[in-house]
Amino acid sequence: MESIRREPSGAIVGWIIVLLILLLILMASLMPLRFAPILEYLPWISAFAIALILVLASVKVMREYERAVLFRVGRLVGVKGPGLILKIPIADRLAKVDLRIKSIDVPVQRIITRDNVTVDVDAVVYYRVFDPTKAIVNVEDYMLATNLLSQTTLRDVLGQSDLDELLSKREELSKRLTSILDVLTDPWGIKVTNVTIKSVSLPEAMLRALAKQAEAERERRARIIVAQAEEQASRILAEAARVYGDPSLAIRLRELQTLTEIAREKNMIVIAPSALSDIGAALGIARQVAEAPAKPKGEGEAKR
Repeated sequence: MESIRREPSGAIVGWIIVLLILLLILMASLMPLRFAPILEYLPWISAFAIALILVLASVKVMREYERAVLFRVGRLVGVKGPGLILKIPIADRLAKVDLRIKSIDVPVQRIITRDNVTVDVDAVVYYRVFDPTKAIVNVEDYMLATNLLSQTTLRDVLGQSDLDELLSKREELSKRLTSILDVLTDPWGIKVTNVTIKSVSLPEAMLRALAKQAEAERERRARIIVAQAEEQASRILAEAARVYGDPSLAIRLRELQTLTEIAREKNMIVIAPSALSDIGAALGIARQVAEAPAKPKGEGEAKR
């Protein structure tokens, strides 16, 4: 819907009345006897119709969000509205301007970035008219001019950016586009409030390359995390070794504790090395048990 509407010099209702009067005159001329009484009042009816047309053409109503730029005999008079506006028929012309915020859906633009990557970008521009006089006098069609300027500015600004910047810094690019468009449209009485980049479309080959890059980046981070964990574990083990170095049996207790934890899995057979002193003690105990003679039962009862 166009926001600039040129008001006609006459009202539709008035022209309908004129057509009815002309039809009445035509019928009276064809059948003068039947319409003779009406022909007597025809001048009064014509005067009333002309006065009604002038009144309807002189009164206009502007809504709260509308302004009318008034031209009288081709010269600018000023901005009128909101409310009731009186104008001189035929001599005055009104250009109605909507002050509400409007949006422009910028069509898809094919852009070559600074690192020679072809992308398709579309955006939305939000703007409003803050000076109706400039919007009417300084530019023929401010909506079309703003739309075309948005397309060229989008190509120029994004063409100076790298692909990584375009994908990761959309907010900064949107602010930059907003400031540039606001400065360029200020002589037209236009205030650009916001520019939003909707989508960035990449070729299939570039999408695959970005997927490989993201996978390599994740693998790099995973390796760094594993290396940091090993570094932290080595530091903790070094500290534990210093703690275990003070008491002689501390490391042995830690070994037994580890074996206890492993033994919870009953389907496992664990072969662990042991100290030679423990083996010698175990062999000595077994030898003493084997060499001890068995005591007869009678000797035991006699002693009792």
